[in-house]
Amino acid sequence: MEDMLSLRFQNSVSSGNEIQVVAFQLGKEEYAVDILNVQEINRLLNITRVPRAEKHIDGVINLRGNIIPVINLHKKFNLQSSGNEEDKRIIVFEFEDVKAGIIVDEVSEVLRLNTADIEATDRVYNSINADHIKGIAKVQERLLILLDLQKILDL
Repeated sequence: MEDMLSLRFQNSVSSGNEIQVVAFQLGKEEYAVDILNVQEINRLLNITRVPRAEKHIDGVINLRGNIIPVINLHKKFNLQSSGNEEDKRIIVFEFEDVKAGIIVDEVSEVLRLNTADIEATDRVYNSINADHIKGIAKVQERLLILLDLQKILDL
């Protein structure tokens, strides 16, 4: 499948002073998630709609025989989508035995962040609920909003 971009993140190690994250665009803001929870990143796949699903659940995908729910963070956080359709990706996560995916506008890069550069926050000037945020990381001139995926997925 040439149109599927699949990146496996195995054997990633985070030291006590550093964490490794996947940075991505969502609307006009840049976000990041801990790479240890990322299973893979794929191009936007065919999503099957599920009747009576919550408005932020776009549906499910069949990923190599696994049925995975797909969460649209644009809808969940009330953000405008931006970028080209070709750049959109589904980041697939796994927590314990639960797999889920989120749709993002573009995956930027994989970064190592020094934990001293991450500020914990209980209030952020953004349109998302602060409960879903682990902190804000300063990377040179950029600010990355670190999302807590377990809270987003209600685990």
